[in-house]
Amino acid sequence: MGLLFAYLFVFLALCKMEPQPIILRVGLFAGSNWDVPQGNSYAYIDEVIAKFEAEHPNVKVVYQSGIRKEDYSEWLAGKALAGEMPDLFLIPQNDFNLYTNRGALAPLDTLAKDDANFELADFYPTPLAYGRSSEAGPLYALPVECVPRLMFVNRTLLSREGIPLPDDDWTWDDFLSICQKVTRDTDGDGRLDQFGVYGYTWQDAVITSGQKLFRADGKASYFANPRIEDAIRFTIALHQTQQGQTVQERDFDLGHVAFRPFSFAAYRTYQPYPWRIKKATNFEWDCIRLPRGPEGKNTSPIRTLLMGINAQTKQRQLAWEFLKAVCYEKDNQQKLLNLSAALPVRRGIIENATSAELFGPAADEKSGRSPQAVSRVIEEGSLPDRFPQYSEAILLADREIQKLIQGSLTETNAMNRLQKEVNDLLLK
Repeated sequence: MGLLFAYLFVFLALCKMEPQPIILRVGLFAGSNWDVPQGNSYAYIDEVIAKFEAEHPNVKVVYQSGIRKEDYSEWLAGKALAGEMPDLFLIPQNDFNLYTNRGALAPLDTLAKDDANFELADFYPTPLAYGRSSEAGPLYALPVECVPRLMFVNRTLLSREGIPLPDDDWTWDDFLSICQKVTRDTDGDGRLDQFGVYGYTWQDAVITSGQKLFRADGKASYFANPRIEDAIRFTIALHQTQQGQTVQERDFDLGHVAFRPFSFAAYRTYQPYPWRIKKATNFEWDCIRLPRGPEGKNTSPIRTLLMGINAQTKQRQLAWEFLKAVCYEKDNQQKLLNLSAALPVRRGIIENATSAELFGPAADEKSGRSPQAVSRVIEEGSLPDRFPQYSEAILLADREIQKLIQGSLTETNAMNRLQKEVNDLLLK
């Protein structure tokens, strides 16, 4: 009889035990994806986790902290070899093809289609396109946050020179004209000490030329296209305004340069106190779109941080719910405005933000910017080429085009020769 009571006691005790929580593992890296200072790189994900766990009482979301961005890909590779890949993981932009080619990512189209509380159309199109293997290919990841490349303007310098802030629809001619006007020797020592631009590249010009560099399948290039040739000539003309002097980042930081293309993450980081004091001590700066070519648009390239689901996870539906919480849930995406230097990828958040939320507390005193304008930049943004040989092809092109810009190569037929070299590489 005593033994029976003992069994009964154990049975009742087991019945009262709490069920073991489901563990959902997430792969993250420390620091900013955008190469800017960031106080707490886990602030956003911690907020999302806290809310998700409150809504899913039997779920515990965990991640390993302290993995540096530069070590993250190697860390994930080690996890894959050990059969310990997290259920979900961040995907740096340059690693997306690697994981899709290895079959490491679960396709998301069916999950998205079957979810009545989810609409792909709620994302900006360019960040969302990053998660597809090709223009019409399967969806393997969702965007977490994004950053456009914009032109940053030294408002103080332009004002001192009597030049108004350019409009968002300004052209290459406008840009070149201003650079020519402001580039000069201001102290009379015979050496230029004020410049038009720092950091503008021939690829910036190509993006705004109205012509793509490569065919969509990556099997041909268009370097000999007249619009591309015009973009290179324009870049050469900009370089010539410097009269052989090399402009340094420090020149911009000291307020001696009118323009610099920059990521919007850098603007949001350095504009408010205290970063603005450390980075730009004696001038006010603003941001506008990149200038456009004669047949192009004021288009900005968009960088995007992705998150995907491990193809081997045993918690695919739960992982999908958490992926939505990070990338799609409106309340969470709203928090990115305060917890990240990057911007939300869901429509309806940026355009409804206050200027202070987007540009910093002093934004209302400025002109030339609006949350709606930033939203349009992302809406109309440019998606980079991502075919397997892209890195090799663009390195070859950049090497030869830099020779053109520096004047060490004659321009006659140079782009035709470059196109042939690149095409030969692409067809190997």
